[in-house]
Amino acid sequence: MLCFVKVIQFIGIWLQKIFTMCGITGYVGYKNASPILLEGLRKLEYRGYDSAGLALLNGSQLYLEKRKGRVSVLADEMQKHPFRAQTGISHTRWATHGEVTDANAHPHLSSDGNFALVHNGIIENYESIKKFLSAEGYSFSSQTDSEVLANLIAYHYARRTDEKCESRFLEAVRKALMHVEGTYGIAVLCRFFPKQIVAARKGSPLLIGVGKDEMLVSSDVLGFAGRAKNVIYLEDSQVASIAPENCDIVTIGNKQIDFVVSKIDWELENADLAGASHYMEKEIFEQPKALENAIRGRISDDLSTAQLGGINMTPNELRQIDRILFCACGTAWHACLAAEHLIEKYARIPVEVEYASEFRYRNAPLDKSTLVFVISQSGETIDTLEALRESKRKGFKTLAITNSVGSTISRESDGGLYQYAGKEIGVASTKAFTSQVAISLLLALYIGRMRDLSFAEGREIVKAVKSLPAMAEEVLKLAPKIQEIAKKYAKFDDFLFLGRLSEFPVALEGALKLKEISYIHAEAYPAGEMKHGPIALVCPECPTVVFANTDDVLPKIISNAQEIKARKGPVIAITNSPEDFEKSADDIIPLPKVHEALCPIISTIPAQLLAYYIALERGCDVDKPRNLAKAVTVE
Repeated sequence: MLCFVKVIQFIGIWLQKIFTMCGITGYVGYKNASPILLEGLRKLEYRGYDSAGLALLNGSQLYLEKRKGRVSVLADEMQKHPFRAQTGISHTRWATHGEVTDANAHPHLSSDGNFALVHNGIIENYESIKKFLSAEGYSFSSQTDSEVLANLIAYHYARRTDEKCESRFLEAVRKALMHVEGTYGIAVLCRFFPKQIVAARKGSPLLIGVGKDEMLVSSDVLGFAGRAKNVIYLEDSQVASIAPENCDIVTIGNKQIDFVVSKIDWELENADLAGASHYMEKEIFEQPKALENAIRGRISDDLSTAQLGGINMTPNELRQIDRILFCACGTAWHACLAAEHLIEKYARIPVEVEYASEFRYRNAPLDKSTLVFVISQSGETIDTLEALRESKRKGFKTLAITNSVGSTISRESDGGLYQYAGKEIGVASTKAFTSQVAISLLLALYIGRMRDLSFAEGREIVKAVKSLPAMAEEVLKLAPKIQEIAKKYAKFDDFLFLGRLSEFPVALEGALKLKEISYIHAEAYPAGEMKHGPIALVCPECPTVVFANTDDVLPKIISNAQEIKARKGPVIAITNSPEDFEKSADDIIPLPKVHEALCPIISTIPAQLLAYYIALERGCDVDKPRNLAKAVTVE
């Protein structure tokens, strides 16, 4: 029993370390900071929503308010206790170290009351630092690793004798970070410097928004709340001193940085719900537009191939590639599996798919003619970023498919392809997945045409690709039917998902969506593997979702459905051959006939809708599912 408890404790700690993506906002300027910070937090709440807080600095008076619960709880408190200030930092938390309490919410004050800090990440050596600081007389009021960093900054500040000199604050933060092991994105206030924020990052994204006589700090461009049109992307191991009219950046080693100010490409108004009930619903129905954006400008004039200039490789270089390796996590990993099928079928190149978290540790042997792709919607997924760095360290050309212009992965890769899907806020990824698969299909077409894919075959695939947005629109019209089916199946606590070939990744993705937002246990298998064990789960209380849209294996899928039905298992068939499932399926979601290359995209959309409507029936918080955050920026 003791061993079991230890295992559970270990899993709890591991989950704390994995599922982390807090939101940070900061403001320094000449306007009232509180409403600006709160608006930024509302836009970042999808990144963490168990507690929220802010610290405001007026003169030398440092005001702190933080509460367990959603940002709205914090906003209500600020209505009761308004405090005007022109400098402030704020945070919406997803718990890592410490339970969800007011005390563990950010910001954290140093025990001398001089510093306030917000932090996203993990301080891995916080226990040894805490022991040292306790011996030096510093005290702690929370269970977090972040409070340790606030006190460490205070310690280094107190050691300097050049009282209140302009660089003293920055130097205290810089020297404190030299002792830190782990990841961080931080913003810090010091009550002796009322018009200054010091920010730093390592492994956790942090951006500086440049406005008119004001500067903002955020872990996401959405946190700028429409106030900034230009941005400075902090790189790892950089520390910034931020004032209303200027910014100074140095490395942890105190080397001056000549930074670049870039234009923000995102349309921030896209973050609004636009009449939808949830971001997930909005983003499911945005897929025709997202797919249109993914293919726009990427078709050749003769309509026989794709144009993918962003990969920065000549046709001759691509012809030298003997193998492609894809690395990703979660939903993006499923997109990689779909890419494997598409590229091997149409480009005839062997493809391997690795979990990014495994690749960086297992020292996989790679041939020198291997091309590496990483896929990440946010462009900040820490395991995928480290896989990219490991690949580049070993000398491999490493490209990226990402949805975030200016993200760390997009900046560090050797080239790649943007999705242009628009900001995805729903924690359960939808339009990003189908967009990633669409771009993978373009990649398969592009490389295939350089090898042995004929002109006629290329034209056929291009015709299919151009029909994608319209086909997605057709599928979305099935939403009312799918909603009725969802009402029937919302009571079940276990599901199976089955697919073959390119639809096995769709089965995995469908099961993941259901798990993420409805908390129903769901498993996915290649349909041919059902008889090798999973069939033991088939019973009247375990429905099976069957994907059947690939002509080559359609008879096999029909047989699988019949085997399930014979054992009294309910069957939902997502198929473009509904007539073939009239006897073996309890419910049928009929899809339009499309080119086989489009099947993994088109058949995903009903699975997304099914998960969404089942979650609604079960009363789940679709956009803020328990234990999850939108992206994972700490290991």
